[in-house]
Amino acid sequence: MSEFWLISAPGDKENVQALERMNTVTSKSNLSNNTKFAIPDFKVGTLDSLVGLSDELGKLDISAESLIKKMAQSVVEVMEDAKGKVQENLLANGVDLTSFLTHFEWDMAKYPAKLPLVTVVDTLAKQLVQIETDLKSRTATYNTLKTKLENLEKKSMGNLFTRTLCDIVNKDDFVLDSEYLITLLVIVPKPKYTQWQKTYESLSDMVVPRSTKLIAEDNEGGLFTVTLFRKVIEDFKTKAKENKFIVREFYYDEKEIKREREEMTRLLSDKKQQYGPLLRWLKVNFSEAFIAWIHIKALRVFVESVLRYGLPVNFQAVLLQPHKKSSTKRLREVLNTTFRHLDEVAAASILDASVEIPGLQFSNQDYFPYVYFHIDLSLLD
Repeated sequence: MSEFWLISAPGDKENVQALERMNTVTSKSNLSNNTKFAIPDFKVGTLDSLVGLSDELGKLDISAESLIKKMAQSVVEVMEDAKGKVQENLLANGVDLTSFLTHFEWDMAKYPAKLPLVTVVDTLAKQLVQIETDLKSRTATYNTLKTKLENLEKKSMGNLFTRTLCDIVNKDDFVLDSEYLITLLVIVPKPKYTQWQKTYESLSDMVVPRSTKLIAEDNEGGLFTVTLFRKVIEDFKTKAKENKFIVREFYYDEKEIKREREEMTRLLSDKKQQYGPLLRWLKVNFSEAFIAWIHIKALRVFVESVLRYGLPVNFQAVLLQPHKKSSTKRLREVLNTTFRHLDEVAAASILDASVEIPGLQFSNQDYFPYVYFHIDLSLLD
């Protein structure tokens, strides 16, 4: 599973023994893999500042998770033709996300633990804001280019009634710059090819004999040229329609056709040029954002542990990876039983599913006698 539980318990002798019992039970019952999660000693500051940081870190946690989901989705969208290799670009410090999380080490160089907690949190917040700002700018530019290209490509799709003809017709297919003659394009259903060949010259006066030529086909019909005098255009269109031959309105403009072809070539080239740099940026900054997110989780554990267990700072954080979805209920029961002594009232409410106390309600979904945070990496699959 890609689901992890990050918990903490006081670091005194009684609770260290409780952690050991938890490890023994979860190991024997094959419920989870457990590893210590090292968190440095930070400058605690005042209780008021910790309460404020608790709220701020909660919001930052949500925004960081949202950001890495957006970045993961951007990688999927950019790698539209190589989606099987997406996970190769969703790494943290060059390793897969599970490995990074289970071997987490606080980055002292980037986020010095000797600085006040509020400074460390501010550094993380500013880093994520900058990444998100750059993400919006870079993906907007790429997506605008991609949309223009898709719109041009759509014009090359569809049937002969609607698709662009710029990549089909050639100058030699038309009589151009004539005062009297004009070449029309006519869509003929496939079952009527023979009828067209036999009758097109007589649909109207002044149709140039042997002037028709099939220049394109789709599943339903073919695109034929026919040359006639300009003065009989409307009469020819009317007679053609009566025979279910449809004249496609088209004017051969060499400059416009050249412009459209060059636009397609330019957009393809621009997309190719932007693809590499954008993917590299996403890969690097996804890693940075994910690393920042896990550091935020570590800070939340620290702050909540101090608020829950008090001073001096003394707690042990553990990362649990449930083996399978079906074992999470049993694992939760083991944890709640092991640590119920930390908060007898809350523990009783958990084991009783839900117990109301005047002014309070504890639910087995949102309160535990130990510090607990959930990390779900499957959301990035």
